[in-house]
Amino acid sequence: MRTTTGWRLRGLLGGSTARSTHRSAGPSKRWALAALFGLVAALFAATLPASSATASAKQPKPTIVLVHGAWADGSGWDKVTRQLQSDGYSVRVPPNPLRSLSGDSATIASFLATLSGPVVLVGHSYGGAVITNAATGNSNVKALVYVDAFAPDEGELVFPLVGADSVLNGNPATIFDLVPYPGAPPGDVDLYIKHDVFLTSFASGVPRREANALYAAQRPIAFSAGTAPSGVPAWKSIPSWYVLGTEDQIITPAAQEFMAGRAASTITRVKAGHLSLISRPSAVTGVIEQAARATQ
Repeated sequence: MRTTTGWRLRGLLGGSTARSTHRSAGPSKRWALAALFGLVAALFAATLPASSATASAKQPKPTIVLVHGAWADGSGWDKVTRQLQSDGYSVRVPPNPLRSLSGDSATIASFLATLSGPVVLVGHSYGGAVITNAATGNSNVKALVYVDAFAPDEGELVFPLVGADSVLNGNPATIFDLVPYPGAPPGDVDLYIKHDVFLTSFASGVPRREANALYAAQRPIAFSAGTAPSGVPAWKSIPSWYVLGTEDQIITPAAQEFMAGRAASTITRVKAGHLSLISRPSAVTGVIEQAARATQ
């Protein structure tokens, strides 16, 4: 069966392709052959994937910014940080002041403004409320990752989002050491978690020796930071992922399900307490890298 392409080839060669070729081709036939090869090359090139264009359009790996929560500091991210760096990511862990939601969010927002290129912003616990506010309006932040974290909507207070069965809903005198701090507004105090509550609830699933060290180094949060209204949430405009600890006693699994569902987050459930970033670092790292790949 003769195809359209076959007919074109015959026309370019000046006759039947079955004709004997023992005579030397004249100039016109040499020109025809050159034209044919040019046409075939052009058609072949058009069918190839634009690998060079795709490579140039591919986004660079994002910078991963990790924000710690209350009763913790940046060292809580150490295991996750090492894994991310081993996988070729640039990681930053700025300190979260834990003084006020608006001030803490502004601090992280100012840090983000010094970075160029795409960013994946990750928050643990109260750090989730901070990234919810800090990322709003920042076009470089391509993904949010919540790890056992608060994801408040506009106008909501942080502490009431812990869930009805949270250990933090008990008698404050049995949960916290209340410590005055200089310049505090009337009625405000620093909150430290008491030793037994820290070990059995906050650091559940963490080896006791490590949990004791975390307790000793805990950074307090001002009571007022958890009782101020949140601003316009970044999760309404930025895709989000959520690591949900199914054994969390601080922010209950039901409360996390509600916040993650409302934010339309991609949810990964892990069998862990509130400190999954320490007890399940590989699972947490995997979700962060999943979010990072989605930006490329």
